Amino acid sequence: MIRTLLFLVSLTITLCAHAQASAKATFAGGCFWCMEEAFDKVAGVTATVSGYMGGSKKNPTYEEVSSGATGHAEVLQVTYDPKKVSYEQLLDVFWVNHDPTVTDRQFCDHGSQYRPAIFYHDAEQKRAAEASKTKYEKLKAFKQPLLTPIVAAGEFWPAEGYHQDYHVKNPVRYKLYATGCGRYARLDELWGKLRAK
Repeated sequence: MIRTLLFLVSLTITLCAHAQASAKATFAGGCFWCMEEAFDKVAGVTATVSGYMGGSKKNPTYEEVSSGATGHAEVLQVTYDPKKVSYEQLLDVFWVNHDPTVTDRQFCDHGSQYRPAIFYHDAEQKRAAEASKTKYEKLKAFKQPLLTPIVAAGEFWPAEGYHQDYHVKNPVRYKLYATGCGRYARLDELWGKLRAK
């Protein structure tokens, strides 16, 4: 009886420790390829998956989402180790890797599927995201307000396989796209030294 009780206590502790070993964050910052590149560089991020969130259709395809008809945004779901990187640090990465002065577009991509957003997964993430937005309102070097909304996460649908790790699998095409789209130039213009942190 005592052995069984000790085993159950040990199992519960192990499961709780495992459950806290990783957490999820979801961000929309325009093209999910570009968000993936930014977050793949962050120590403590253990996985990134490009996908869709915020729409009405179940299991949408890229073609459906890119038409703008489903209401989804292209998002990146980030799995991270909270012992190595905090949610607040991930928010810092997010802010300086998108243009928060516009809605329904990012750089050369236009449409609601490219809208920026922070999708929070719980009340603590919501609080942290709101505090982060307030912080960047004060830090920013530009006059426009931060329009990026903070909204509750919905169902996440992973994008097709050819979209995953696109910047790794297709580095030349990716670089041509990101540079040609004016992404890096606009981010540097907006955020300046804050991007170098």
